[in-house]
Amino acid sequence: MKTLKNLLDGLLPPQPGAADEEHGLQLATAVMLVEVMRADASFHAAERAAVLAALRAKFGLSEDEAARLTELAEAEAKTASDWFAFTSRINENFEMPQKLRMIEFMWEVAYADGHLSEHERHVMWRIADLLHIPQGAYVHARMRAQAAAGLKD
Repeated sequence: MKTLKNLLDGLLPPQPGAADEEHGLQLATAVMLVEVMRADASFHAAERAAVLAALRAKFGLSEDEAARLTELAEAEAKTASDWFAFTSRINENFEMPQKLRMIEFMWEVAYADGHLSEHERHVMWRIADLLHIPQGAYVHARMRAQAAAGLKD
């Protein structure tokens, strides 16, 4: 029955609503996580795994849903001219505790490969600034992610 409903839903024009808003917010969040993953010069599978884990934890997605969202976010990140469209959506929909958790997830992505590049540090700082994250909260999120990764600065 679900397959039939999905088929019929696919034939109807999309209706704007709460589901579209939630999907847009998920995509905006995923793009920010992907930008951290893309920030360092070399690709590490651990970073991709951290992005997937963050999306599953943040939005309660299945492995497959998180993987599809990540693929879409990578395509969006490659064509985006700036981050404002993504960060403004996050700012409109997330309260500060949600944004702080997101920053912590982003730090986890940055530290997933065992080190932090200067470019990753810069990307993190710029995104945190666009999300209006206070400096102290930004530093504490970094320290928590660093400790979780078993690293020292």
